[in-house]
Amino acid sequence: MTVALMWEARALPGRGDDLLAWARAQRLPRRPVRRETFRAPQDRVLVITWWDGAYDDELPELPEPAGDVVSRPVHRWRFESAGVDPV
Repeated sequence: MTVALMWEARALPGRGDDLLAWARAQRLPRRPVRRETFRAPQDRVLVITWWDGAYDDELPELPEPAGDVVSRPVHRWRFESAGVDPV
């Protein structure tokens, strides 16, 4: 099974580049199958990691950034794959 962990944070105004750089610099104790980083308006950063394993497996997640970079606590979601749809 594939499990996706989503990590989303919103930076303080004008700190989006700092948050993006911080998120990209974070190393996990083991490598996911895939890791992708996104940015959005309002200085938001999203990191999705894909893992082989069961939904309730203990998986490494990105930590909380320093309070002087983010405007609120990090949001986290966990999903299991429902399959790949043909394009």
